[in-house]
Amino acid sequence: MKSGFVAIIGRPNVGKSTLLNALTGEKVSIVTAKPQTTRDRIVGVVEVPARKGRHPAAQIVFLDTPGVHKPGSQLDRRMLQEIHEALDSRDLVLVLVDATRKTGLNEDSSQILESSPSDKLSTTSGTSTDGDRSQVSKSRSFGNLRTGSGAPDRSSEDEFLFKLLEKLDCPVFLVLTKIDLVRKDLLLPMIESLTRRYRFAQVIPISALKRDGLDLLVEKIVEALPRGERYFPADQYTEQPIRFMVAELIRESVLIETGEEVPYASAVVIETFEEPEPSPRPGKRPLTRIGAVIYCERDGQKAILIGKGGAKLKSIGTGARRKIESLLGTAVYLELHVIVEPGWRDSHAFVESLDWRNQLQKLAAEQIDELPSGKSTEEA
Repeated sequence: MKSGFVAIIGRPNVGKSTLLNALTGEKVSIVTAKPQTTRDRIVGVVEVPARKGRHPAAQIVFLDTPGVHKPGSQLDRRMLQEIHEALDSRDLVLVLVDATRKTGLNEDSSQILESSPSDKLSTTSGTSTDGDRSQVSKSRSFGNLRTGSGAPDRSSEDEFLFKLLEKLDCPVFLVLTKIDLVRKDLLLPMIESLTRRYRFAQVIPISALKRDGLDLLVEKIVEALPRGERYFPADQYTEQPIRFMVAELIRESVLIETGEEVPYASAVVIETFEEPEPSPRPGKRPLTRIGAVIYCERDGQKAILIGKGGAKLKSIGTGARRKIESLLGTAVYLELHVIVEPGWRDSHAFVESLDWRNQLQKLAAEQIDELPSGKSTEEA
């Protein structure tokens, strides 16, 4: 069996989340037309059955990351950190490029970055990393490209993305997305331009919405992965806790229902999550009670989120509740509040508190504090 971690990186709005959802067959990551929808490192797990004469069974752990952009706030720096952490633990990297737009890369550059000394460019085949996991190099250096002074100030956002690839020691695939929106004869010039900038192990055009090219992509990923055991149970498709997924669905609704700067100044935190008890009435769905806070930075943003007579907040809640009910399989009572937290995007403490891992630690600590004095969690 093969297994490994595959980091998905790209500029905002290239379709990373759409691809992850298509590959897992589940709504693991929220999707909107707005840039920077993804703020966290989202894990999606795909079980690939063996195909006789083609490839063995595999478990692919995809790491969807925020869109790569130059950081301007503490939130941006936290998002860039999520990208670096994904690259820190990868066996393979997918670089997604939107086929419908031109890149800002310097095409006059004569330097070709290499995926590995033995990789060969091909749209269908290339040298892949195989064998025992212990033989795969685990050097994880990314030079000085960190937030702050290490960021290349004058380069384009696309150059900023490609700078992340310089010190990678694993196969890197170029994945052209949204090819259903582009004439086929326009793809080759784009591929030629991008491959002058980096020698990719594979170049695979896809349309996640139409599932065009996905089977080939999965097959080539399996070829490149090392042999190993499963990281997750075969029936698990993500590691995100339900509370985090619920918060993301609410934030997705905020992104859809509001415009201008409000979506980017908004954050969602689940305050209460009451598991449903079995319904005493046959045929009636159990009820999950959820209380959430939508944070924004200014009073004007709060007014927009609430709307005249609370109409906007009601629309946000209605849209989110339907998605949450689909996720949980229960009826949902959702209560939303809007709180102004001035400048939260530049607050290190607040941004760190939004990480679901930190939220879980806080919840665990609160549960321990609520135990009767002298009792451990096992005794309780």
